[in-house]
Amino acid sequence: MNTELNAMPESPLGSQAVAPAVMSETRPLYWSIRRELWENRSIYIAPLAVAAVYLFGFLISLFWVPRSMRGMGAHHSLPPINVLAMPYSHASMLIMLISLLVGIFYSLDALHSERRDRSILFWKSLPVSDLTTVLSKASIPLVVLPLVTFAITVALHLIMLLLNAAVLLVSGSGTAMPWAPPLFEMELVTLYATGVLALWHAPFYGWFLLVSGWARRATFLWAVLPPLALAATEYIAFHTSYLGSLLQDRLFGFAARAFDLKDKNGVPIDAHFIPLAQLAPGRFLSSPSLWIGLVFAAIFLAAAVRMRRYRDPL
Repeated sequence: MNTELNAMPESPLGSQAVAPAVMSETRPLYWSIRRELWENRSIYIAPLAVAAVYLFGFLISLFWVPRSMRGMGAHHSLPPINVLAMPYSHASMLIMLISLLVGIFYSLDALHSERRDRSILFWKSLPVSDLTTVLSKASIPLVVLPLVTFAITVALHLIMLLLNAAVLLVSGSGTAMPWAPPLFEMELVTLYATGVLALWHAPFYGWFLLVSGWARRATFLWAVLPPLALAATEYIAFHTSYLGSLLQDRLFGFAARAFDLKDKNGVPIDAHFIPLAQLAPGRFLSSPSLWIGLVFAAIFLAAAVRMRRYRDPL
């Protein structure tokens, strides 16, 4: 009887002692990503700041909305739906551009900063592997930033739509004609575009992380100058530009593979409004260039893991 009574209070304590250990082993990647968000607030502050500035400009433009709605057909040769979609598509493209720049500079500093401030010594003392650390840093430009971009874009579009509706309601104009683009369709295109950009630019992010873990200083120059120098050397020595064309295609080639930029008659469509019918996910996912780029991204990340394992603090 005494043995049972003595054993009973120990079992909960034992389970409590084991539970945190199990949790710490199963969720290191999650908490590593949380750490990146805590330490790099520009991941979401920069897109939010750009969205706020754009919204301020949109507020000023609302003073001319009633008059522009009445004269839409006379002053624009584009279809009304494309004219209505312009401010929304401009907002999407601007936030995507800023998120791309944030992803580039984050990747260039991700592994270099912890070596520069010597915090790598502290993080290496924790039971988190180099693979988990590098994957958590790679997930920021490849997963987190696209989701943040999409969420901020949707919120900005909804606010713009409500403000536009309020102005038209107060002014009493634009009620007899379409006054807003098909927002739901535009958001699906935005979600698709953010995913396409993340996958297509994955080799760049992998390369930047590798340079961030290797270079002692001037990570941007080490990441950009060698490819440009090789492209220039190729052009001078052989009068060819294969490497330059490859880099250009890796920057902008996603558009021709992920979208049908011409209608059935071969006429280029207006980029301000891309219907769902113009999306080409099958062609994009079956593109050899996409998978070759992802293979190179995996190679760069594997090299970054090994680099972090043996690289000393600065």
